[in-house]
Amino acid sequence: MKVKGREVFGIFLVLILVVFVENGEAQTKTFLVNCGTNSSVSVDGSKWIGDSASGNNVTLSSPSIEAYTDSFNGDPSYESLYKTARFFSESFNYTFKGAPGSYFLRLHFYPFSFGNRDANESYFAVDANGLKLISEFNVAGEILLKNSLLQGSGGNSSVFSLAKEYFVTSDIDVFVLEFTPNKDSFGLINAIEIIPVTDKLFVDSISKVGGNGGNSSLNLSKRGIQTMYRLNIGGSAIKSTQDSGFRRKWEADSSYMIIADAGAEAKNHTNITYASPNDTSVAPLLLYETARIMSNTDVMEKRLNMSWKLDVDPDFDYVIRLHFCEFDYNKPSQRIFKIYINNKTAADNYDIYSRAGGMNKAYHEDYFDVMPSKSSSLWVQLGPDTTTGSAGTDALLNGLELFKLSQNGNLAYIQKYEDVPEKSTSKNLILWVGIGAGIGSIIVLAGLVMLIIFLCRRGSSKDDTEKGPPGWRPLFLHAEKLTGNGKGSLQYQSLGTLRTERRFTLAEIKAATNNFDESLVIGVGGFGKVFTAELDDGTLAAIKRANPQSQQGLKEFETEIEMLSKLRHRHLVSMIGFCDEQNEMILVYEYMTNGTLRSHLFSSDIPSLSWKQRLEVCIGSARGLHYLHTGSERGIIHRDVKTTNILLDENLVAKMADFGLSKTGPSLEHTHVSTAVKGSFGYLDPEYFRRQQLTEKSDVYSFGVVLFEVICARPVINPSLPKDQINLAEWAMRFQRQRSLETIIDQQLAGQYSPESLMKFGEIAEKCLADEGRSRPTMGEVLWHLEYVLQLHEAWLRKNAGEDSASDIRVLETVGERGTENSEDQTHVESKTKEEGESATRTSGTTDAMATGDDFSQFVSQQGR
Repeated sequence: MKVKGREVFGIFLVLILVVFVENGEAQTKTFLVNCGTNSSVSVDGSKWIGDSASGNNVTLSSPSIEAYTDSFNGDPSYESLYKTARFFSESFNYTFKGAPGSYFLRLHFYPFSFGNRDANESYFAVDANGLKLISEFNVAGEILLKNSLLQGSGGNSSVFSLAKEYFVTSDIDVFVLEFTPNKDSFGLINAIEIIPVTDKLFVDSISKVGGNGGNSSLNLSKRGIQTMYRLNIGGSAIKSTQDSGFRRKWEADSSYMIIADAGAEAKNHTNITYASPNDTSVAPLLLYETARIMSNTDVMEKRLNMSWKLDVDPDFDYVIRLHFCEFDYNKPSQRIFKIYINNKTAADNYDIYSRAGGMNKAYHEDYFDVMPSKSSSLWVQLGPDTTTGSAGTDALLNGLELFKLSQNGNLAYIQKYEDVPEKSTSKNLILWVGIGAGIGSIIVLAGLVMLIIFLCRRGSSKDDTEKGPPGWRPLFLHAEKLTGNGKGSLQYQSLGTLRTERRFTLAEIKAATNNFDESLVIGVGGFGKVFTAELDDGTLAAIKRANPQSQQGLKEFETEIEMLSKLRHRHLVSMIGFCDEQNEMILVYEYMTNGTLRSHLFSSDIPSLSWKQRLEVCIGSARGLHYLHTGSERGIIHRDVKTTNILLDENLVAKMADFGLSKTGPSLEHTHVSTAVKGSFGYLDPEYFRRQQLTEKSDVYSFGVVLFEVICARPVINPSLPKDQINLAEWAMRFQRQRSLETIIDQQLAGQYSPESLMKFGEIAEKCLADEGRSRPTMGEVLWHLEYVLQLHEAWLRKNAGEDSASDIRVLETVGERGTENSEDQTHVESKTKEEGESATRTSGTTDAMATGDDFSQFVSQQGR
């Protein structure tokens, strides 16, 4: 890096826009400024004029420095523009002389250090005609924050520069940009662009979210507007050269989707026109050629939505602009859906065709919402409106823009950069962009690799929206959780107890699996393959080996180890140890002879389970989940309850498995855990999906789906069936509400079950699938009633065997006693030994009303735990 440096002193800066006079009125022309140089460069086919170019009528109001760097990372097309910058240690301003009106203003930043000025220590503010745009702004920290958010959302690219965009209106013919560094600091600016806007892009009256259709007058002509996001939904990024006139950039939306698979990409190139002549400046037609529609709408839960999460600044008003173009249906009422913003209904019965006035009509809708204090995420969700009779049960979206509105002349939000997942924010960022040529490029590469690893690990501790980058990395286990004991194992300190798990060498694992012999594979999941193995002490084990191409990774691996190190219960699969040698990620479990519950329901090669066996499996699973929810101060939410995660040992004892997605429950002062949506379609709690608020009742919903799966012995999702039968939960609930569940029961159970026990079992499943979590029972309540169902069935068996009916009466009278005496749930997380833990006592999980054995109408409504 070198300084091309001369100190520039002047009296006052006047940067004059090119002015034309037509019909007696002044009009302005787009002006592009290349800061910190007297040279002009061509970028994206446009000429950027140096701010100190001779004859350009440009001077500065105070001292500043022209700087140049040799090293550059980022978009090559912007290299010539971003390799120069103007640095300032005192307040100075640019003044543009032109006509009153509205403008797009963009400030371009690419941080690099030079001389004794470290861009990591740069903090400054910018005002435009008195409107505060940014304050205490650190470019390096802002870029690092954006990268951490993108990586946390699953993005696979990094950014090295920023362009902040504003929509401002000037009532006078002078437009002043003032730059002010913090005390003992400095600022920098690489480029400025100002584009006049003659069309009306915003209207003052906008629908308020949750306002029952009413509009709010926002007086936008008197407020500053900042563009926070501009997304091309379902398509690739749109370059500034593809948006003629305003040079707007549109990002791809995939990094901001909660579940990318929830929305399939769709394309259309058929004669798209604007719905209104006034919309020609709102967005390019290219935006409307791509969209997302709901994936496999016949398969997915009808209550699930396409969802985007956008990080925003709290305590500001926002305008949410949605872009639509119907290109599948040629008449109204064919695709009708709902729009939710921040978990509030923005619009229902939304019909693009009717609102746009036809097919292939580009149309947009604006909504207004206020972000409360401490709320830093804005959610946009679209989903089908199942109350209508429309042919299309899905939703469609082409584009999304988010605009922040000024409050009392202020658009600035002071970001606390120490909250970025990497504490040494700016120092690490400059490794990306500030090291010179030659050996510096090697350091940049190494620094980037280490930074990405460190960011992913640190960011994952706050939330689990992260997806691990491709390829494996060494396992850096948290020092506060793990300590070596010097004997080939690790000790886990958690919840006041100490447990030791065996740390296997890779050689031991290979010996046990005959070098990962494919003939020993007993299962394949999202994490990788599972092998059966015999350990050196003769113990049978199941060995799960991570697949490098798996979407699961380091976080799930660590979560599994951490959770199973805390837990020991007869109805939870035990972990024997793990291996993290040579970048392998391997988990070793106790071997479950009879495999998964799913295999016993669907496989033609395995004898079918009897009704009593199925009830016992459900009870065992419920005991395991109830222990998870109540066995520690905050409890644990499994988050992936399904029949493939319920394993059976040699005695058909059910055990819950796979804790890679598990989360610690909410603290006492909270009702839920805010987290990204993860789980399996068909089992996923729709309330959790809509709100991203995880509770123990999310496990209860999934368990309710398992109960119906046990009754019907069919997959939860089966696309080969007729449309109304594809989703098991919806299909079975229709029969349950009609009290005709026996018509869809597994034929293998014909004549084997007590009708009364089936009726009560169906009621339990129905309650578990309540739309709202607070209306669902706790796992303790589910467990109690399942035990009651088993007693009903056993009494029926004895009656059919000719036993005295008094014995049946006695069984029913002692249901409450058995519910508290024979359960194997624990009241604490850790037992002294495995054997002791398998006979721990049950935590109380029932209400007084339920002790009578009455039906679910007596459940106490509960919120969360």
